[in-house]
Amino acid sequence: MRLAIDVMGGDHAPKAPIEGAIQAALEHRQVEFVLVGREEVIEPYRASFPSNIQVRHASDTIASDAEPVRSVRRQPDASLVVAATLVRDNVVDGMVSAGNTGAFMVAGLLFVGRMQGIERPALAGLLPSFQGNGVLLLDAGANTDCTDAHLLSFAKMGQAYAQVAMKIEHPRIGLINIGAEPNKGSEVVKSAYRLLKHEMEGFVGNIESREMLHDVCDVLVCDGFVGNTLVKFYEGAGAGLFEELRAVFMQTRLTRLSALFLRQSLKKFKMRFDYAEYGGGPFLGVNGILVKAHGSSNARAFQVTINQAIKMHQNGLIHALQEAIAKRTETGGV
Repeated sequence: MRLAIDVMGGDHAPKAPIEGAIQAALEHRQVEFVLVGREEVIEPYRASFPSNIQVRHASDTIASDAEPVRSVRRQPDASLVVAATLVRDNVVDGMVSAGNTGAFMVAGLLFVGRMQGIERPALAGLLPSFQGNGVLLLDAGANTDCTDAHLLSFAKMGQAYAQVAMKIEHPRIGLINIGAEPNKGSEVVKSAYRLLKHEMEGFVGNIESREMLHDVCDVLVCDGFVGNTLVKFYEGAGAGLFEELRAVFMQTRLTRLSALFLRQSLKKFKMRFDYAEYGGGPFLGVNGILVKAHGSSNARAFQVTINQAIKMHQNGLIHALQEAIAKRTETGGV
């Protein structure tokens, strides 16, 4: 496998993506990594590169607040765009980026292309759950305005991904809403409820946000505005809670001693609820492995996201997902 890493995207670029790629390259010697970005910022790290890392110079960077379509079209040498063209040209098998989400989506659509039968590809994100299995949320930010048909499409893609990648034989599908009753929510959500109930095997109904981490479903469907808000709230709340917990244990000598005795349990707790341990968001519905890392990803989060992309390739995810979606298209369309 060959994998492109956009080292210029994200809040902690280029340090975090480069260090994450180095750790992944040391772990996966059989995989070739292509770091895409400005050579002058990559150069200081070269001494630490294992032999399976290469560099592809890209002179430009798409800003996090840039307009996606205009930026992708007018900045052909931006690192994110160059990485996507490498996927298009079959130079690499996939890409990972923490850059501008809109530009990531546009580049995926323009250069990699949609799967047959897919109108709106979606970002999927795995959120930690209290039972430890996680819940797949989509859309996590690619489509802010959606119809009921789009939400049905997300459910079908999410179900296929859960079966193929998460090895869940019969995924449970939930719809984010402000109440459990079918008559709650916006007109789009109420209509989506009726569609999902009629067409989706395994649909368990509306899910309120307070229930979403309690293993009530395996796939959770919403529009990208709601999904991205939930993901970022979870990131912020999780990071804040970990810091508060650390502060509590550091208050006195007794609490520090308690922390020492609880060290392994606290470490397991942190790993269970740390978003960095759950990888990024696969862009489902395009003909390639494109994984969007969190914008705030540190080196560890990049390493986990890169490992996720490698696993997707090893499992033959794209082919399996195409087959799963084709079957669902025959029985009602995606």
